[in-house]
Amino acid sequence: MTDKFVYDCTLRWSDLDAYGHVNNSRFLTLYEEARVAMMFAGGRAWGVGSFADGVVIRRHEVDYLRPVDYALGRSTAEAAPTVRIELWVEEIKAGSFTVAYELYDRDVLASRARSVLVPFDLAAQRPRRISADERAFLLRYAPGLPVSARSEPGLRAPQSRTKGGSA
Repeated sequence: MTDKFVYDCTLRWSDLDAYGHVNNSRFLTLYEEARVAMMFAGGRAWGVGSFADGVVIRRHEVDYLRPVDYALGRSTAEAAPTVRIELWVEEIKAGSFTVAYELYDRDVLASRARSVLVPFDLAAQRPRRISADERAFLLRYAPGLPVSARSEPGLRAPQSRTKGGSA
């Protein structure tokens, strides 16, 4: 079974810009926290620890749909406000994969993003291929990839044509 990975990310006061909104560059940090939780903690839980040995970003693409503020009214003495990040694997190739994200402020979609990641051999300082175990783990979070094509070397989820809401 495949599904999206869902991560509730705590906002920090340092995430804010001069206007009281989460700074645009901090969105990448929030996406990174969710991605690390999925790949490093989630991967290890499934017996795949190799992503922690080296993965680099080839490309980021971010669409900002609405501002996200710190919203003190929804924080408590015990907890700062959070955003929900849903992420999934959109494409798997032999030497790279694409993670797609949606960031929700409460239940309102505030941003969409994609990151192309490349497994990397830190000792040799060069990209490497995705292993069979890594591919199997990534497929757990690839709900849009057709089941009939899961063993293909270059898999891509069908592109959604909807705008402005969650699918």
